[in-house]
Amino acid sequence: MNTAQARFNMVEQQIRTWQVLDPKVLETLKLVDRELFTPSAYQNLAYTDTEIPVGDGEIMLSPKIQARLVQDLKLKGHEHVLQIGSGTGYMSALLSHHCEQVTALEINPRLANLAQSNLSKLAVSNVQTKQLDASKSLDLNSLFDVIVLCGSTAHPPKSLLERLKSGGYLVGIFGNEPIMQATRVTKVGATQFDSTILWDCYAPRLLGFAEDSKFNF
Repeated sequence: MNTAQARFNMVEQQIRTWQVLDPKVLETLKLVDRELFTPSAYQNLAYTDTEIPVGDGEIMLSPKIQARLVQDLKLKGHEHVLQIGSGTGYMSALLSHHCEQVTALEINPRLANLAQSNLSKLAVSNVQTKQLDASKSLDLNSLFDVIVLCGSTAHPPKSLLERLKSGGYLVGIFGNEPIMQATRVTKVGATQFDSTILWDCYAPRLLGFAEDSKFNF
């Protein structure tokens, strides 16, 4: 596989056509070698418009979904980001170019270790991977400027919204098949949130989150 050409084709034929036009996001997609985060059995699919199995029934989201999420986080460089679902570490690597610090949570111990290993090989120093079930009460010492969910839930999880700083926001994919929507939820008061629908899509469920955990804005 000519990885340079495959990466170029991914950006030009998949990513741009999905309204990802931010120059810095596009440059990051060209810099990060997606095949290094892809299981060896599927490396020929690393730059294709498809979900990729990463073992234990879990998947890597398609490139266009990952790119659109990064773009719509609108990161400025100073943020501390909480990422839910590290997978093999590719999304963390993308985020690392756009913010000050990433804390990536992964429920699967094997994937958490793999993500940290992959990131260490690339000398990514501003990502910390933790093996934690993000659907449970989180014993973390800080609140976050931005939270991103790398998979879907039925509704924005209340426990995660509570981890936002004032003015911070969460971006995730919510709803049920066949229609889900990427949505930004912004904390505008101590217990007040505004929700903005961004685009329609589909993503597999994140493990652990209850189907009926609806949060009222």
